[in-house]
Amino acid sequence: MKIEYEIIHPDEGSSFKLLHTNTDAEQYAWQYHYHPEFEIACVPRGSGSRHIGNHFSHYTDGNLVFLGPNLPHAGFGLNSHGPHEEIVVQVKGEVLMQSVENRPEMHAIQKLLEKTKHGIYFTGKTKELITKRLQKFLMMPAFERYLELISILQTMALSKEMVLINPETDLAQLISKNNIRLQHIFTYVEQHYNHEVNIKQVASAANLSVPSFCNYFKKIMGTTFTDFVNQYRIQRACMLLQQEKSVSETSFECGFNNVVYFNKVFKSIIKKTPSEFKKEKAILSYL
Repeated sequence: MKIEYEIIHPDEGSSFKLLHTNTDAEQYAWQYHYHPEFEIACVPRGSGSRHIGNHFSHYTDGNLVFLGPNLPHAGFGLNSHGPHEEIVVQVKGEVLMQSVENRPEMHAIQKLLEKTKHGIYFTGKTKELITKRLQKFLMMPAFERYLELISILQTMALSKEMVLINPETDLAQLISKNNIRLQHIFTYVEQHYNHEVNIKQVASAANLSVPSFCNYFKKIMGTTFTDFVNQYRIQRACMLLQQEKSVSETSFECGFNNVVYFNKVFKSIIKKTPSEFKKEKAILSYL
C-alpha cells in the first residue's frame, strides 16, 4: 500500500481544482495518497469506506469530508459497489490563507482550517445541505464558484455536526516524516491481511525489533498494529459482503479463522453484525 504523492494543478481560470467523477466503483482508483492541498470530498449517495490517516470507517448514505494538507487518505470509492459519484474540491493552503488571514469576518473559517489537520467528516443536515450546494457548484461560473466556496466553508465552520477523524494526533506531520517505513508496513498488511499476520515479519519489513515496532506503530498511528489490521480486514469484509459473499466465506477470505470472532470484531467496528450489514445493503440495492 504505497503512499502516493499526488501533484495537483488548479483548473484554468480558477484558484482551485474541481473534480466530478461518476463511474462504477469497481473501476474507481482509490490509492492511498496525500497532497499539500486542502480537500473537500463529497459522495452524494451510496456506501464505501473512509481510510484517512489511521482511521477506518464505513459510510452508508453518502459522505462529506474536509481534509487538511498532507493528510494521507484513500479515494472514497474504496469498498463501494456499483455506481459511484464524487465531487472533490482541492485548494492550495496559500489561496485560502490569503482569503481568511487577518480578516475578523473569517475567524470561524480560520479555526475550521486548523481542525482539518485531523480530518473532519460531516453528518446530518450539514451534510445534506452542503451536498446539494456542491452539486449546484458544478454549474457555476468561476467567480460565483469562488464566493460559494468561501460560503460553504463558513457553513462548515459554524456546524455542530462535525466529527474529528484523527483527534489525538497530527498525522500529516508524523506520516510525512515516516513515509518510507510506513509504506513497507502498509504494503505488508495489504499483501497478507487474508492470512495470519506474522508480527516478526512485519517488524523485519520495518527494520525494527518486535517491541520497538509495536511502540513505534502505536506512537505514529495512534492505534495498535493488531487493531489496525482488524480495521483493514473489516473494511475489505464490507466490500465482499456487498458482492454477495456469505458471512463465513467473507470471514475466511479476510483472514479470520473463527466466524464468531469475526462477528465480534465486525460489530465492534461497524456497530452492526455482518448479517445485519448484508441485509441492510440488500434492501438499499432493491430500493
